[in-house]
Amino acid sequence: MTEQDLATEKKRLWWHSRRGMLELDVLLLPFLEEVYDDLSEEDKARYRNLLDVEDPELFKWFMQKEKPSDPDHRAIVEIILARVQPE
Repeated sequence: MTEQDLATEKKRLWWHSRRGMLELDVLLLPFLEEVYDDLSEEDKARYRNLLDVEDPELFKWFMQKEKPSDPDHRAIVEIILARVQPE
């Protein structure tokens, strides 16, 4: 991918990371801006796939009321949560 393609992809991801819930926005947007570029290609693909999930499901996962049954979703949710939870 060219640098321009990467910038276009990042903008597309930013818009898809904006959700209808503030609770999701405050997790996903900073994660995209601060962490996404340093992820492995596998984790980047997991993040892109996560964006296809509906907001109510994401909310349950990020509020830790449920765990995703899909192992790829579970992996990226754990990465995102680890970033914001105290050690």
